[in-house]
Amino acid sequence: MKEYEVVHEIFNLCSGNQMRDVFIEEVELPENGFEAYIRKRHKEKELVLEREDLPNGNVIYVVMTAEIKQRYSFSEI
Repeated sequence: MKEYEVVHEIFNLCSGNQMRDVFIEEVELPENGFEAYIRKRHKEKELVLEREDLPNGNVIYVVMTAEIKQRYSFSEI
């Protein structure tokens, strides 16, 4: 298990409001446990996931659920 900082961003659907909700937490996950972590947080919802592996080792998932765009960024601590 490794420890990661997770930044979860929820993008606002309102065109007049460009702010987004941002949540930060530290979690212990298996090395390839990112998708399971995201699916656990969005129980019983259909998800579309896109993964991007950055050269610095960070992993980013763009998540679409109920027409709401969200982003999870995983950085090893």
